[in-house]
Amino acid sequence: MIIRTGEIQKVAGEAEQEHKAVLAKSLTPKQIVAELDKYIVGQQDAKRAVAIALRNRWRRQQLNPELRDEVAPKNIIMIGPTGVGKTEIARRLAKLAQSPFLKIEASKFTEVGYVGRDVESMIRDLMELGVNLVKEEKKVEVQEKAKDLGEERLLDLLLPPSRAKNKEDKEEEASKISTREKLRKYLHEGRFEERVVEVEVPDRSNPIIEVFSSSGMEENINIKDMLPPGLFPSKTKKRKMKIAEARRILEQEEAQKLIDMDEVIAQAVERVENSGIIFLDEIDKIANREKGIGPDVSREGVQRDLLPIVEGSTVNTKYGMIRTDHILFIAAGAFHVTKPSDLVPELQGRFPIRVELTPLGKEDFVRILKEPQNALLKQYKALLSTEGIDLTFAEDAVMEIASIAVSVNERTENIGARRLHTVMERLLDEISFDAPDLGQKPITIDANYVSEKLKGISEDQDLSRYIL
Repeated sequence: MIIRTGEIQKVAGEAEQEHKAVLAKSLTPKQIVAELDKYIVGQQDAKRAVAIALRNRWRRQQLNPELRDEVAPKNIIMIGPTGVGKTEIARRLAKLAQSPFLKIEASKFTEVGYVGRDVESMIRDLMELGVNLVKEEKKVEVQEKAKDLGEERLLDLLLPPSRAKNKEDKEEEASKISTREKLRKYLHEGRFEERVVEVEVPDRSNPIIEVFSSSGMEENINIKDMLPPGLFPSKTKKRKMKIAEARRILEQEEAQKLIDMDEVIAQAVERVENSGIIFLDEIDKIANREKGIGPDVSREGVQRDLLPIVEGSTVNTKYGMIRTDHILFIAAGAFHVTKPSDLVPELQGRFPIRVELTPLGKEDFVRILKEPQNALLKQYKALLSTEGIDLTFAEDAVMEIASIAVSVNERTENIGARRLHTVMERLLDEISFDAPDLGQKPITIDANYVSEKLKGISEDQDLSRYIL
């Protein structure tokens, strides 16, 4: 376990200052909504709520330390059917804020004493994501230096360095230096990409054990991680590979050496504690309408286990103790059978903001197909352009696709915008399969083509249930 004391505390303080500098450039609520609009159609109430929650984090950092600790995040419950954008709003928000983000289904948790995941595991998972996020940022910072060091190691493999002891050896060394520079030039020109070299790589075959607790299987743990440093020396093995692969592995190893893990952990702790976001999906599945026995009791138990985490507590992780007081929790659920007031009162109080997301109609589907930066039509056009096909969708085709998706949603299970993915895959099934053999050519999808491909399926309720 890593404990933040001494030098690590100092690094944590520097990390906090750096994070404040990032927050100082925080987007305004209007700017946040504008960014979300680039990827998500409609749902303005939900966008406003998360924009205010994110801006409040910046506002909190401007307060004096005494008051800052007293300001708790205003957690949110999103109410709406599947496929209307609940998860996407939370995910895009986290990306905007460069925050560690974890999506997890509340129904996966069980009350302590039952087999399943305990609620504290989500904080451990979030911390793991935070460490990986900071580590990737640090890798970018040291990338150039790691590239140079990796190249030197690659040259050592191609031409091992000599140890000069006398005049003749020194002359040989001078010759090798000249040869080494020629090899460097050839490497830059890509002449050696297919040459095979032997590289020492870590041996990943250390024993793994499964840890069980009263709440069921927790995780797989490498025995080496449980022992003091040095007691279990790292093993390596030699592997033959091409220069292209060797370069990538050596650069990764050098980048890892250049990264100060104490600093990474300190920054990750600060970021998780002050800007982490946990998206609790299917919160309605753990709400119970009537007090009783059996599953209802277990669901209420999960809520009571969640309560201290959401209210603010300290969770033990392998990176040290993590405070949850200022982690933002966004819960979501369809609430078809239950409603937010069916949650235990204490948990309701920790989610003061409620926003309802509206079901999507035909006009929304048309916009989803065309407008966002990651719009489905843009994705399919880009994918098929790699085969030399210039795919175009006529306006009437877009309207027909949207109409069929809405119709299928109404007559079967309403899965919102996710239905568009199924419809598009079915529509372009033949073109996607034959694309490599079609040659470079333009293809236009019109309403007739859509009707021909999908009309029969969409009109047959049994077929659409299984195919669309």
